[in-house]
Amino acid sequence: MKIAIVGCGAMGCVYAALLGAAGHEIWAIDTWQDHVDAIRKNGLRLEGASGDRTVPIHASTNAADAGICDLVIIATKSMHVGPAAKSVLPLLGPDSVVLSIQNGLGGPDTAAQIIGRDRVMVGVVGGFGASMRGPGHAHHNGWELVRLGEFAGPITPRLEAVAEVWRSGGFRVKCFDDIDQLVWEKLICNVTFSGPCSITDRTIGEVMADPDLWTIASGCATEAFNVAKAKGVKLGFDEPVAYVRDFGSKIPNARPSMLLDHMANRASEIDAINGAIPRVGGEVGVATPVNDVVCALVRAKERRMGVRD
Repeated sequence: MKIAIVGCGAMGCVYAALLGAAGHEIWAIDTWQDHVDAIRKNGLRLEGASGDRTVPIHASTNAADAGICDLVIIATKSMHVGPAAKSVLPLLGPDSVVLSIQNGLGGPDTAAQIIGRDRVMVGVVGGFGASMRGPGHAHHNGWELVRLGEFAGPITPRLEAVAEVWRSGGFRVKCFDDIDQLVWEKLICNVTFSGPCSITDRTIGEVMADPDLWTIASGCATEAFNVAKAKGVKLGFDEPVAYVRDFGSKIPNARPSMLLDHMANRASEIDAINGAIPRVGGEVGVATPVNDVVCALVRAKERRMGVRD
């Protein structure tokens, strides 16, 4: 299968390397010129939980260079989905599908507005803890679950076909009829660790080990769980704190992408992750004081960093 991965940061590199190693034709699309140049010259190196490999793949800063693709994966940050979705329009043939994979809420909705609901699938990936080691070189701490669903409906044969592509790269995959469950189960994990780790510059394991930080992190999880239940989202667990502790225990040395953004002096996805909980909580009448404070602290940190107005 010919696959374009738009936004080939840490997680995009995991997808690109493992799917490329499985024999698919991969195009890595990213705005980081040094990264693209390194992939072109040396291949894409991925090390960590899946082993250590260097895979030759195509790379470009211009999505149109890839030509028509069978599958386009939008793996950008949530705030960059709009421009990314517009850039992939030249890659879409009659049977092409687009898989939008972001943390938090809103990314797939933005993609669907531009590309069309019928073309868009939703992906939620958890338990990898990926980071960039340098241009053309990524690392991941875990290798957990890829969740897939159709944006506009239940599981379809084409969704199952896309799932098989991921399985060919060694990924563990589960398909969902209900995309709200798909998104919220990951979001609850995201809000637990993203904000607290970013504020304190701690790893997931360090947050879990500190009783005061764990009170804050687990409070974020509990509020997100309560908002999801009030919204009518079906979840596969009843104990949110146990659920997120199990998630975090598998990648204790990982730093959430929000913290990695701060370490690189970039603005984070706070508005789509912890910030989504007060927003939706207001719609369903659930108070979210812990997430409110976490969001305020992250935004204040970013203003001090000079990356937020």
